[in-house]
Amino acid sequence: MRDLVIVPHTHWDREWYLPFQRFRLQLVGLLDELLETMEQDDRHRFTLDGQLAAVDDYLEVRPEARERVVALVEAGRLAIGPWDILMDEFLCSGEQIVRNLERGIRRSTELGGVMPVGYLPDMFGHIAQMPQILRRAGLHHACVHRGVPTAVTTDSFAWTAPDGTAVRTRYLAAGGYGNAAGLLADADSVADRVAELSQRMTPWALPGTTTPLLGMLGSDHTAPAPQAPDQLAAATAVTGVPTRLETLAAFFAELPESVDGLPVVHGELRSHARANILPGVNSVRPQLKRAMSLAERAVERYAEPLAALYGDGGEQRFLDMAWQRLIAVSGHDSVTGCGCDETAVQVGARMAEAEQLGQAVCDMIGRRLAAEVPQDAVLVVNPSPHPRSGVVMVTAERDGGEVLADDRLPGAVALARVHGTELYGRHITAWDLTGDTLTFRVARHTSLPFDVSEVREALARPGGDWRRDEVRVRILALPEEEVPVWVEVPPLGHAAVRAPAAGTVPSLPPHDVRADGRALTNGLLRVEVAADGTLTLEADGVRTTGVGALEDGGDLGDTYNYAPPQADVLVGDPDEVRVGVVRRSPLTSALRIERDYRWPAAGDFATGGRSARTEPVTVTTEVELRAGERFVRLTVRFDNRCEDHRLRLRLPLPHRAASSFAEGQFAVVERGLTAEGGGGEEPVATFPAAGFVAAGGLAVLLEEYSEYELTHGGDELALTLLRAVGSISRNRHVYRDEPAGPQVPTPGAQARGERTVTLALAPYAGDWQDGDVLRSAEEFRHALYGVPGRAPRGGRLPEPVTGLSVTGPGVALTAVRARDEGWTEVRFVAEGGSATRARLAGDFTRARRADLLGRPGEELPVTDGVLTVPVGAWEIATVQLAR
Repeated sequence: MRDLVIVPHTHWDREWYLPFQRFRLQLVGLLDELLETMEQDDRHRFTLDGQLAAVDDYLEVRPEARERVVALVEAGRLAIGPWDILMDEFLCSGEQIVRNLERGIRRSTELGGVMPVGYLPDMFGHIAQMPQILRRAGLHHACVHRGVPTAVTTDSFAWTAPDGTAVRTRYLAAGGYGNAAGLLADADSVADRVAELSQRMTPWALPGTTTPLLGMLGSDHTAPAPQAPDQLAAATAVTGVPTRLETLAAFFAELPESVDGLPVVHGELRSHARANILPGVNSVRPQLKRAMSLAERAVERYAEPLAALYGDGGEQRFLDMAWQRLIAVSGHDSVTGCGCDETAVQVGARMAEAEQLGQAVCDMIGRRLAAEVPQDAVLVVNPSPHPRSGVVMVTAERDGGEVLADDRLPGAVALARVHGTELYGRHITAWDLTGDTLTFRVARHTSLPFDVSEVREALARPGGDWRRDEVRVRILALPEEEVPVWVEVPPLGHAAVRAPAAGTVPSLPPHDVRADGRALTNGLLRVEVAADGTLTLEADGVRTTGVGALEDGGDLGDTYNYAPPQADVLVGDPDEVRVGVVRRSPLTSALRIERDYRWPAAGDFATGGRSARTEPVTVTTEVELRAGERFVRLTVRFDNRCEDHRLRLRLPLPHRAASSFAEGQFAVVERGLTAEGGGGEEPVATFPAAGFVAAGGLAVLLEEYSEYELTHGGDELALTLLRAVGSISRNRHVYRDEPAGPQVPTPGAQARGERTVTLALAPYAGDWQDGDVLRSAEEFRHALYGVPGRAPRGGRLPEPVTGLSVTGPGVALTAVRARDEGWTEVRFVAEGGSATRARLAGDFTRARRADLLGRPGEELPVTDGVLTVPVGAWEIATVQLAR
């Protein structure tokens, strides 16, 4: 008979159907009780859900309890970490998952020790690269519940990442993280329930081993059981089942680290067979997915590399604060949007703060870099690790001007209207005082170091009183226009550029844009708008038509799962289509398509259909083609005035696809046309994607976390633009047997108001690796970044500056960050799917490998500022560089 290890624990949803602070009130009470119980009886053990956030949230309220927590952790009786928070793995970046783990391990170590287990109890499926992430952080065990396929018939398996890294994984079989939740519910039945649990778990035990069975005593927000030691001891005496209390850390310490002889499971875990994976969270509350994407990129790919390469160290605290907020909103009930409206509002605010902190760092360093750039020029920063050439929009000032004001005012009143550099909603670019006429020239943008005291001194003439004496004040607005400019920028570097003088014809780059009626072409790609507002795309001999049709259908589901109405009404054909020109230039040309629809106003839950009442909706799509780009940019905007529906963008493929390839977290994952079912949830083939999805010769480049599906047998790809629902969960759901949460109304999840989706389309020949998909996705998502110049106008432009180059076939950069003692850490992945060599070039003389936590490894040879690193297929490589 196998031992039965009982792990008392709580699964703590930091915020969900209640907002964070209301749940924290419960957390404080629970941990107060836990500490008292454990200190009174040293037989107690407890596991705090694998996430350090629960401890930090508690200690913020009870700082005096810190040493009590540390004592229990050091004694091995309280298990904490390794995560900072239990994230949703598909709705945050791979880099953020690494920082989450890094922060959780660091904080747990400070509080007495970390649980060395990749505990993943409630995530809605698991990413393919998680085994590699865990192993490269020094963790040899994983523990999972959702997403496990039917191929797994034992409680242990070798979960293998795309690069071949495997981690010994415990499947929380027969009930998940609450498989022993009711064990002590009835004092008179404990022995019977222990025997039943042992019988239920034994068939899952790995044959040929003596490893113990695992019973998880706890569930969502459950408190400790004070009588557990006595009750389980009594049950053992009756049943003969050897039962003991342990932490999850102690349980895994008894298991071997080797994966030899274990059944093997490759890649991501997204099967519906064993438990619900609740895929609808990927498309609900799309404003949160967009906000997360923008905030992550602001911090990961703009602020942090700028600080590492050009900062002075003063930016680090801002970056730490940004990461704290990003990790906090990655929770599996936070970014997913499957909580109450109050939770969603708070999550959105933290995302905005993270983006603002990243932008603050960019502003701080950008102003410093632009100090030598003339005010009539712009410093352009390249966030990519390879040279970039492309189009940036620059504000150009033209001759003439509009008089905004011409008044006689006392000097004190005139200067009181100036706020910093702002005047009349614009910014002061110049001023002069001639006689008694004070003229301010203002524009939309400026970086002029303006000091109002200089104007005050000029007004303070001998024998007068500048405060009371009237002066003529003229506000002259300089005419401005946004003009496209071609620029070439070194890798992770910067270069200055000016707008061409009015009337001049700049030299054109290769593959300039030509517009002809409803068609745009740049020699690499041709786009034509049809009468119904859809597009025809042609590139590299690949052609597809009907691209960009919209289909609106009903959704009687909830934040967790889509639910089609029994009598659905699909709206696909517009009532009217209008096409107009936005701009025509050899560098960038754009067309505007306006399509009018009437969508049903709401779902009809009584009849299982959609309402007869409709709402008029105009969907505007801007189609932009730029010089030198192999993709066409689409910006889709509409005002959502309807409820209980799903809107999808239909993208016919150049040829039928048997599978799709979606970029996510450190990998590009192949998925088929179906999903595995067998549990209590309808297996749907809608999947998440982050950077791009490619299938059948068409790549969709994405700016935000998105949901897609291959439809019509693989002839078409459908991208969800909006899913609007009105409840956290519904007790009656056509796609799910049981509730996923409480039936709490969520009017905010109806996503009323403006919705903007920006994406790009790139036809390609052959396989996605044969085209330029990876590079196109990198450049689409990471726009060149402009900073206004600050030096006197008309001066010479400074020479371009190179930062750091990271190149190689299939090599994708994920991080550049400052480390201690002058080291710069660089992380990249072989996302092309084959072994390659990464070439790093820059101002460094030393290099060494590092693990995902930044712990240094072997020294690497550097020759004349160049480092070459062999990288295996799908390998996540981390190196540190220093002068």
